[in-house]
Amino acid sequence: MVKSNFHIGIVLTLMSFMGFAIAEQSLTVTASAYTSSIGETDSTPNEASWGDKLKPGMKSIAVSRDLLKLGLTHQQEVRIKGFEGTFRVLDKMNKRWKKKIDIYMGKDVKKAREWGKQQVVIYWTNDK
Repeated sequence: MVKSNFHIGIVLTLMSFMGFAIAEQSLTVTASAYTSSIGETDSTPNEASWGDKLKPGMKSIAVSRDLLKLGLTHQQEVRIKGFEGTFRVLDKMNKRWKKKIDIYMGKDVKKAREWGKQQVVIYWTNDK
């Protein structure tokens, strides 16, 4: 399987260099929301797991660690069905979560609670 994935990666890279479009991927995930509140994170609520500084107004998400293997790694752009624009993967969630994202909502705890937990479709392109 590893050899097969390696070959697929080479083919996709060559196709990208040759000007072929790389297919957009999609996945249905559970989405919750989080804020820069000490009660929700740790003692550094404005610092994401890769060291990025989170600021209200940023379009950022945290991803469950199983999604890293699908290409949803640091700085990956992601579209979320029902939202305008793109979000950047800037944070990782605790290992216990699977097939899940957290949408960053700055310091707006009320908005995050109103969002609750929903199923959403996310879209991204592995072009790295």
